[in-house]
Amino acid sequence: MPNFAINFYTELYGDVLRKGRKTATIRLGDKTAKYQPGQLVWVTVGQRFGPRQKLFCAIIDDVTVKPIQELTRREIEKENSEFRHIDDLITLLSRLYDRAITHLDPVTIVQFSLISE
Repeated sequence: MPNFAINFYTELYGDVLRKGRKTATIRLGDKTAKYQPGQLVWVTVGQRFGPRQKLFCAIIDDVTVKPIQELTRREIEKENSEFRHIDDLITLLSRLYDRAITHLDPVTIVQFSLISE
């Protein structure tokens, strides 16, 4: 059983996660101490500090840390398929983390795969 979870806000990602169309997340800061390749995690949806719904178990395939300005268009689209530019991601992260985010801030890209039961 996984000991960790990757939580997503329902209103932003619930539908795409349930349909299996989201297989990566971009988190602010260096999360390499928390997430490592090969690690099993629950993928959940719900509010921060609130009830969450477990969707599926996943295995982390890759964890990469880099400044936001070095993200590729493909990496940005993995966070949200409607995003095309770094500024789209910065706007989202600023809203989620409730602080100003710059092109120099480090982010962690966590790629994962669904484990079928």
